[in-house]
Amino acid sequence: MLAVEKLLGIEDQIPPRAVYIRTICSELARISSHLLGLGAFAMDCGAVTVFLYQFTEREKIYNLCEALTGARFTTSYTRIGGVARDLPPGWCTTLNKFLDELLRTVDEIDRLLTRNIIWIKRTKNVGTIPPQTAIDYALTGPNLRASGVPLDLRKDQPYLCYDELQFDIPIGTIGDCYDRYLVRLEEIRQSASIIRQCIQKIPGGPDNTSHEPIMISNFKVALPPKSNVMTQMEELIHHFMNVTRGPDCPPSEVYFAHENPKGQLGFYIQSRGGGVPYRLRIRPPSFFTLSILPVILPGHLLADIPAILGSLDFVMGECDR
Repeated sequence: MLAVEKLLGIEDQIPPRAVYIRTICSELARISSHLLGLGAFAMDCGAVTVFLYQFTEREKIYNLCEALTGARFTTSYTRIGGVARDLPPGWCTTLNKFLDELLRTVDEIDRLLTRNIIWIKRTKNVGTIPPQTAIDYALTGPNLRASGVPLDLRKDQPYLCYDELQFDIPIGTIGDCYDRYLVRLEEIRQSASIIRQCIQKIPGGPDNTSHEPIMISNFKVALPPKSNVMTQMEELIHHFMNVTRGPDCPPSEVYFAHENPKGQLGFYIQSRGGGVPYRLRIRPPSFFTLSILPVILPGHLLADIPAILGSLDFVMGECDR
């Protein structure tokens, strides 16, 4: 959506409340991704309890997503120009309660693994990626930062409302499996802090008592409210045109990358006008992450491979090119 809004030239017109809601959703997705990554990583090394802990917390995130969007996993909530609907009454209260429970679970995972001698021997000095090697192979996200490279687009090229928030970027020192575990664990805590700041600063307050907008009013590029679509002819026409043909984008090209939980996710769009891109290229993080395996796997035992793969936290669906 951010790439399309940049192409349309409306990125500065998005209502601030919608921007904060998007940031909350982005950080919830980061927490969910890191929980699953750490749980699968730990289970691959024999620590099954962590996998069960993280799935309990992810289930709560699914419940929050369902209350907000109507779907638990594959949501269609962020729209060109804003978000589909406002926060439900009491949603932020439930979210704060979840964050309290999440941080207790993260502390428990920390106690289970960080000083566990078996975990340390399985991960310490295993799958080490030096900083220059990580850069040469275009690693991004936690895998790059675990190697000591402090690159995070939320800080270096701020988007949404990240430039208005205070948070730290966890950095590793060695770049081994253990560092990649520690970076993701701390990023969960930082994401919880970001969400709480968003709840405090969101325009209109959690329940939008001042009735702040969540969608731009230019319905030639944004979907009109459904109540208007069902009662007014002009909004019905805008809805029909946007859904069937897409927004009328100008001839141009843009590239926009954001800090996905697994690394930088970038979109290159080339438009020749109309609602369908002439060219579309996606830069996925996992495809580049796996390219480094021929460099770091040689010299390790077969038993080290599950730990190395688990620490990289990739998704094979991104790698099918």
